[in-house]
Amino acid sequence: MPSQLLQAVMRPPWHLHSLSKTKTFSLLSPLILNPFYTPSSATFRAKMSANSSTLTHSISLASQLAQPVQIVAAPGVSDSEFWNAIDSSLFKQWLKNMESETGILSGGDLSLKQVLIQGVDMFGKRIGFLKFKADVFDKSTGNKVPGIVFARGPAVAILILLDSEDETYAVLTEQVRVPVGRLILELPAGMLDDDKGDFAGTAVREVEEETGIKLNVEDMIDLTAFLDPSTGCSVIPSPGGCDEELSMFLYRGKVDKGVIAQLEGKETGLRDHGELIKVRVVPYAKLWRITADAKVLTAIALYEMAKREGLLSPPK
Repeated sequence: MPSQLLQAVMRPPWHLHSLSKTKTFSLLSPLILNPFYTPSSATFRAKMSANSSTLTHSISLASQLAQPVQIVAAPGVSDSEFWNAIDSSLFKQWLKNMESETGILSGGDLSLKQVLIQGVDMFGKRIGFLKFKADVFDKSTGNKVPGIVFARGPAVAILILLDSEDETYAVLTEQVRVPVGRLILELPAGMLDDDKGDFAGTAVREVEEETGIKLNVEDMIDLTAFLDPSTGCSVIPSPGGCDEELSMFLYRGKVDKGVIAQLEGKETGLRDHGELIKVRVVPYAKLWRITADAKVLTAIALYEMAKREGLLSPPK
C-alpha cells in the first residue's frame, strides 16, 4: 500500500499594501506547517503588478537552495485557480516526489527552473485535475527534459472475480470515455476523494457506485502490495505524462447464476456527475482478449503472478 498522502495546509490570507498606483500582493512563508517543507528549506514569495496580468510565485527548494523556482500562471488561469494549484496536494506531492530519495532532483544532475500552471479543474471544492509544464534542465548539457504534467493523483482499480457453477466471471464497467472517443470496457476504478489515503475504502465505494455490488473492506486483497517496496507498491500507467499511481485490488466470491444475469447490462454510476455506466460480466478466461484497458491487463498479470507464487489464499 502506498504511503498515505499528507493533508495539505492552506496558506494564510493575502496582505494588501497600497502604494501610489501600484498594488502588491505578498505571501510570505505559507508552508511553515507544510508536511513537505520546513521553514529553513523553503521560502515563498509572490507578487502581481497592477500593470501586469501575470501572477508569479517564487519557491526555494531544499535540493537547489541557490536557484529559486518560478511558478507562473498561464493566460486564462485566474488568481484563485493559481493559488489553489499551489496549495493543492497534487502539486505538493509532485514536489515531494521530485526531491525524494529516488527523485530526479536528488542527485544534483537536474534542476527545476520554472513551472507554468496551465489548467485547473475543480471537483467541488478540491482540485481534480491539474495541468502544468515544468522546465527541468540537464546541467551537463543544458538541454531541457520533457516536462508536461497532467496531475490527477492516486487512484484505485478493482478486479472482481465471481465463481458461479463451473465458471469464473469478471465484473467490468462499460463507460463513455471522451478522451479516446469511444466506449471502453474497464475495471471499476476511481480517484481518491481526499488526502487521507483510504485506498481500500475508496475501492469498496467505487465498486458500489459503478456496479451496485456491496463489498467489505476486509475482503479486499491489495495486489500491488505484493510488488517490491522500491516500486512504491503501486502501478504507474503513463509516467511520461501523468502522475497517476494505481493501487490494484482483488475480490473473489461465489454467487448463483441468477446474480450474473442480474448484473449483466445493469445501468449504474453517479448520473449527476455525468457517469454513464453499464455493468458487463464476462468469463475470466476471455478477459485478457476483449479490452484494451491497461487496468484490466495489469490486474490479470498481478493476479496470475501472485497465484503462481502462492501468495493468495483460497477464495472464501
